[in-house]
Amino acid sequence: MKNDLFSIGPFTVHGYGLMMAIGILTAYFMVEYRAKKRGMEEDAIFNMAIWAVCGGLLGAKALYLLTRLPALIADPTLILDCLKDGFVVYGSILGGILGAWIGCRRNHLVFLKIFDLVVPALALAQGIGRIGCLLAGCCYGMEVSEDSFFRIIFRESAYAPNNIPLFPTQILSSLLNLLHFGILMALSRRLKRDGQLAGFYLLFYSVGRFVMEFFRGDLIRGSVGALSTSQFISIFMCLAGILMILILPRFPQNPETSGQTAEAEQN
Repeated sequence: MKNDLFSIGPFTVHGYGLMMAIGILTAYFMVEYRAKKRGMEEDAIFNMAIWAVCGGLLGAKALYLLTRLPALIADPTLILDCLKDGFVVYGSILGGILGAWIGCRRNHLVFLKIFDLVVPALALAQGIGRIGCLLAGCCYGMEVSEDSFFRIIFRESAYAPNNIPLFPTQILSSLLNLLHFGILMALSRRLKRDGQLAGFYLLFYSVGRFVMEFFRGDLIRGSVGALSTSQFISIFMCLAGILMILILPRFPQNPETSGQTAEAEQN
């Protein structure tokens, strides 16, 4: 695959950045559309989205720098390359959640309700974003045999090893995220308790990511013991999702949330 898609004068359009931008915009317009159907204020949603996007980008970069910490300590000059390239999806999720929580607090929105509103769009954005990984060749899979049916070979990648058959983790991740999006949209019509849909998002994504890590071939991802950084985080993300699914129904519904839900049903 080729990351440099085309150039206009000195400006080059990169596949990874383009798909990342498309994913963010698609997610925002989807959240805005779903928010309108529920009678939510557009300005408040927009302000919350700004906080979430900024938190997601900062979190993705911060976690990437953390995974590169040993190399940075050994050679501090690598900081410039690390600031220019590299993101970690889990950092964007955690940073985005924190940013959304701050945005909800500032705009007087019910966080769990917004969390449920956002997660299908987040899964969709991740599915689109992984196409950017495919174009760039990052997040590549482990080497497979020449006669493997399920393989991909990069020819001009600056990240993946070229001319070697690799497990197509980017393609599979994109498809799984799109399937995740469809499942969450179906569940959103059935679940009534705020926060449960978000719990299912955390559960499904963490389990899928934990398994997918076994097929990854890029070593610059950090590790915690025998687990990759993402697998280590997945364990806690999975537990958080299970707790949200099981425990939230036991708490009384927030009166403010109940009012918003009733208004949405009337609309």
